[in-house]
Amino acid sequence: MTTNTAEGGEPAPRRGLAGRTLIMSGGSRGIGLAIAKRAAADGANIVLLAKTGEPHPKLPGTVFDAAEQIEASGGRALPVVGDVRRDEDVARAVAQALEAFGGIDAVVNNASAIDLSRTDEIDMKRYDLMQDVNARGTFLLSKLALPALREAARRGVPAHILTLSPPLNLDPKWAGAHLAYTMAKYAMSLVTLGLAEELKDEGIAANSLWPQTLIDTAAIRNLPGGAAMAHASRSPEIVAHAAHAILTSDPRTTTGRFFTDEEALRSVGITDFSRYSPGAPEGALERDIFL
Repeated sequence: MTTNTAEGGEPAPRRGLAGRTLIMSGGSRGIGLAIAKRAAADGANIVLLAKTGEPHPKLPGTVFDAAEQIEASGGRALPVVGDVRRDEDVARAVAQALEAFGGIDAVVNNASAIDLSRTDEIDMKRYDLMQDVNARGTFLLSKLALPALREAARRGVPAHILTLSPPLNLDPKWAGAHLAYTMAKYAMSLVTLGLAEELKDEGIAANSLWPQTLIDTAAIRNLPGGAAMAHASRSPEIVAHAAHAILTSDPRTTTGRFFTDEEALRSVGITDFSRYSPGAPEGALERDIFL
């Protein structure tokens, strides 16, 4: 992967995603919205499939608010209110993307549910939610977008599936710490592993991306002790810039990888990450789980 960098290591403006269409699950806030806005800065088209059509009592922003921010960043946005757990909603989002923009060049599996409870404490409703959103939702959106991705690859357009999931770290401590969540997140990573192998001869890349440190999002702040974790976190922009680096790479050579945000940025020559945590020294940042 190659890129240009501006003074201080900040990614220079690029047109790598200009005119390309990305479909994303979630994305009405946090990391997903940051990824969408970075792609929009290139002039990309962004289709957001998210549940938040009305304001949430604890989380800021709706899918329509996100669409406004994407268009203000320079892209075109199509907000679709729907649930990644529902086959018909995902199929509708894919169909609307094709109707509005004529194709799909990249899938970003961003939607995810989290509950770090131990096995005897977790409610099975929460277990099912994580399996349905994380594991099944990632599989479903990737599956239904495959015909459009194949068409993009046939036209010579770089086709990518990018999933926000961790490396498959089989150190038992991660399963022992929060088994239900670990199972759901590792299922997302298995989608990357399997699709990279399945699609390797078709010019469609499948990769995963995971933050090296905690990221300051509303989801983090709503966890117990979230305010303290936020102070030891980086901004979502580091993941957005890392995602941009992956999505503008050659899908024939960059596939089946489990990148951290730092690894993805280093691969394009960016090594100074201090701009992403202006309120905390690098040594005070908290490493993310699964690493």
